[in-house]
Amino acid sequence: MKERRFNPEHLHKLDNPERRAALPPEKLLAMLHIEQAKTVLDVGAGGGYFTIPAARMTSGTVYALDVEPQMLDVIRHKAETEAGAELEGGTINNLSYLEGQVENIPMDDASVERVIASMVLHEAATLDQGLSEIARVMTPGASCLILEWEKKESPQGPPLAHRISSSEMKQTAEKHGLRVRDLSFPTDAHYIMICEK
Repeated sequence: MKERRFNPEHLHKLDNPERRAALPPEKLLAMLHIEQAKTVLDVGAGGGYFTIPAARMTSGTVYALDVEPQMLDVIRHKAETEAGAELEGGTINNLSYLEGQVENIPMDDASVERVIASMVLHEAATLDQGLSEIARVMTPGASCLILEWEKKESPQGPPLAHRISSSEMKQTAEKHGLRVRDLSFPTDAHYIMICEK
């Protein structure tokens, strides 16, 4: 399913002022109570849009998982430079980097308290595989933030055929033992789902 995978050359589209205004990472992460977590997994971490803020919000370990080593290098660089400068010279040192796919997360069962799955599940080989793996690595009582494109036409985003409707996402999450605690629509094109195990 290579055609579904994000092209690293489009990284600039993931982090721009318009996206930050519509989908502010710190505000969305607050829905997960990140600060209470000892372990956080950012699935499909990309350029660190959620990874870096999450690492600032908790003293626990934040795992950045991406299929592209190039993306992990971008996050590593941000953690060492931009984030370090903002923290008055102190680098972020609670990040761990994992190369892998959402369908085969290289982590033990029940090892993560919070999961961030932003704009990644539509790239999975199947939604079942992606959510099954996420549920597998979550500890009992863990929570997960899913941010995805609603299945309707919009000026940006993946092709309609690759999108997953919020109703299908909810149904599949529940099938894998995840209870949907909250569903909101921050923009016309996106939805946020908070699930608990």
